[in-house]
Amino acid sequence: AGIPFYAADRSGAHPLVIAGGPCTVNPEPMAPFFDAMIVGDGESVILEMARAYMDWQEGGGGNRRTLFKQWAAIEGVYVPAFFEPDYDSAGRQRLTPRISGYDHVSRAVVADLDQVAFPDAPIVPFGRPVHDRLRLEVARGCSRGCRFCQAGMIYRPVRERRPSHLMGLAERALAGTGYSDLSLLSLSTGDYSCLTPLMQQLTDQYADRRLAVSIPSFRAGTLTPEMMDLIRQVRKTGFTIAPEAGSDRLRAVINKNISEAEIVETVSTAFDLGWQLIKLYFMIGLPTETEADLSAIVDLVRRLKKCRPCNSKRARINVSVATFIPKAHTPFQWSQQIAPDCAREKIEWLRRKLKMGGVQFKWQDPETSLLEGLFARGDRGMAALLTQAYQQGCRFDGWSDTFDFPAWQKAFDQCGIDPAAWMKQETDPDAPLPWDHIDTRVAKPFLKNEYERAVTETATPDCRQDDCQGCGVCDFEQVAPKIAAQQEPSHAAGFSGRPDAAGAANSDTRDHVQVFYTKLGRARYFGHLELVNIMIRAIGRAGIAMAFSGGYHPKPKIVFEDALPLGVESMSESFRMTADQSVNCGRLIVDVNAQLPEGLTVTDCRHVFEKAAGREPETYVYRICLEETAFDQSRLQAFWAAPSFEMTRRTKKGKPKTIDLKQLVREMQLLSPQCLWLRLAGGSGASVRPAEVLRQVFAVSETALCRAGIVKLPPSETPDAAMGCSCK
Repeated sequence: AGIPFYAADRSGAHPLVIAGGPCTVNPEPMAPFFDAMIVGDGESVILEMARAYMDWQEGGGGNRRTLFKQWAAIEGVYVPAFFEPDYDSAGRQRLTPRISGYDHVSRAVVADLDQVAFPDAPIVPFGRPVHDRLRLEVARGCSRGCRFCQAGMIYRPVRERRPSHLMGLAERALAGTGYSDLSLLSLSTGDYSCLTPLMQQLTDQYADRRLAVSIPSFRAGTLTPEMMDLIRQVRKTGFTIAPEAGSDRLRAVINKNISEAEIVETVSTAFDLGWQLIKLYFMIGLPTETEADLSAIVDLVRRLKKCRPCNSKRARINVSVATFIPKAHTPFQWSQQIAPDCAREKIEWLRRKLKMGGVQFKWQDPETSLLEGLFARGDRGMAALLTQAYQQGCRFDGWSDTFDFPAWQKAFDQCGIDPAAWMKQETDPDAPLPWDHIDTRVAKPFLKNEYERAVTETATPDCRQDDCQGCGVCDFEQVAPKIAAQQEPSHAAGFSGRPDAAGAANSDTRDHVQVFYTKLGRARYFGHLELVNIMIRAIGRAGIAMAFSGGYHPKPKIVFEDALPLGVESMSESFRMTADQSVNCGRLIVDVNAQLPEGLTVTDCRHVFEKAAGREPETYVYRICLEETAFDQSRLQAFWAAPSFEMTRRTKKGKPKTIDLKQLVREMQLLSPQCLWLRLAGGSGASVRPAEVLRQVFAVSETALCRAGIVKLPPSETPDAAMGCSCK
C-alpha cells in the first residue's frame, strides 16, 4: 500500500496503524511497526481510542504525539514510541519510559461479557472462508492452568455469558446471516457451566432449521453421556482431544490434569456413538520430556486404536504433533525450546512407530516452530529480522509450498541473529524479559511458583472447583470470575424446550417451488458452490423455512440446474426447492432479492408438483460475443459439412474419452462476425461447454476465451431475438 513499515518513518499523511490480539502481550518484535497496540480485551478500549481520536481531530489534529499521549492514558493501550530500548552487557533488552508515569501497560479486562457489544450481524462472505459458520463466544478465560498455555494465563479470569443472552445473540445472528452451522467458542467450551442446557435449547429451538451446533474441541473427562447424546444429534465430523503429552507424568508437569483412563473412556464413547474420526494433538520437547514420554505417545495411540468398533473399517485416528514453544507470561517462559534437528529426529521416530492401519500422522515443520519461538520471546531486534526476510522474498510462510527457510537463514546472518542461542537459553527467573513492561495481571511470583511446581510434578487445581490459587488477576470487586450457572441457576438445571420442536414440519404443509433467476455482471465470477451457499443463506435471511433431508448430515432440499462454468452469465437459471411451509411466490421474489448481492436477481417463482420437479432442459442456448477477434465463417461451414466432429477430453480418473460434437451441437449460426448463437444438447447424457465448442470448431485462443462474453439465454430464445446482442 506504499505505507512505510516503521512507525518512525511515517508522516501525518499516512494512516495510523494499530495492533491487537494475544500476541501483543509480547509486543516488542512488532512494536516498531505500530503507532499503538491494544493489550487485552478490545471492546471498550477501541471505543475510547476512537473518541480520543475524534476529539483530537475536532481540535485541529496537528502533532500526533498529542493524540498518542491521550491514547497512552487509556488502560490497555501500548504506544511503543514512548519506550526507548537499550541493551545490557548480556544483550538483554531493557526499556526506558519516555514520558512520566507511563512505565508499564496493564491488560484491559471486560468484567462482564453480557454488557459489551457483540457482532450479531457479521459480514457473510460470498466465498468460503476457513470457518464458514456463525461463531458465538460463550466464555472468555480458562482456569485450568496448563503451564504451557499462554491463552489460559492472559485471558483470566473466567467470564461466562448467560445462556439467555446467548440465545438472544443466536436468534439475531442466525436471522441476519442465514447460517445453518453454529460453533460455541471459548478456550475450553466443555467447561462452560451451562453447556448441556444451552445445547438442548439450541437443538430444540432450531430443530426445524437442522442447526448444526459444534464445539471445536473437548477436554477428556468433562463430557457427560447427556452431552455426547446431544452432540450426536447434529453433524458428526471430527472429534478432537488434546492430551498434549503421552504419559500421565508429563501431563502432571504441564498441569494438564487428565488421566490416560479418562482419555481412553472419552475416545471409546465417541467411537461407540458413531464418530468416524478422532483427532489427537501432542507436543514434543516439553520441559523434562524423556524417551519414555515419547514412547508413551505411541502406546496411548495403540490403546486408543483398539477402541474402534470391530465392524468399522472407516474409523480412524489422526495424530498431530508440534514442537513445544515457550510463550511469554506463562510458567514456561523461562524454558528452552528444542532445536529443529532434535525436533525432526523425534518426529521421524514417531512417524515410523505410528505407521499403522487406521492412523494418520501429521506434524508441524520444525523450522516453522523455530520462527514462532523467536517471535514469541523476541525483542525489538526481531523487527529488523522480519523486514530483512521480507526483502529476501519471504511471503505466505504459513504455507509449506511457499515457506523459504534458506531465505530466513540469510536474514539471520544479515541481522546477526543466532536462532540456536535464542532457543537454548534457559532464562534466569530474576533476569529482565523483553515483555516485563506488559502487565497481564498475572503476578510474576505466581508464574515462578508454577514453574517450580512443574519441576516437582505438582498439580495446581482449577480455582473454579477449588480455592483461589493467587494468580493475582482478580480483585473480587470489579474483576472476578463470572459463572453462568451461578447467575442463572434455572438454566443450569435444564431447559424444557419448545413442545413442538421434536419433529420436522408435517409433509402435508410442504410446498414445492421452482425459482428462476439471472446471474449477470460480476456475479458471473461466483463458483457454483458459492452460488448455492449464497442462495440458501439468502432464503434463510428472508425467513423462508426450507425442508431438509434426513440422516446424520441433513441438507436443504434444493436442487440447482447444471452448474454454469465460471465467468458465464445467464438470463435463465433456476432451482427447485421444498419448503416446510406454504410459499407466497410474489413475497419470495421480493424478500429473497433484498438479500442477494449485485448481479443475482430472482425473476420468477412457480409452484410445481414434486414428481414433475425433476425435469431437465432438453437444450441450452447461448449467445457468445468475442472482444478482439472474429468468428471464421469457413470453420462453421466445415463443421456442418463434416459427417462427425470428434474431440477428446479426460475423465475425472484421467482416462481419455471421445465425444462427437455433431451429436451435441443442435444449432449454431453467426449473428455478426463477432457474435455467435449456439444451442447445445441438455439432459443427463453427454454434454459439452460453450468454451469447448469455441476451441474445437473455431480454434479460439485461451486469451480470447477469457475475454469473451458468454450469456446463457432462455431455451425458447431464437437467433432472430438474439440479433440485438451487445458485444462488450
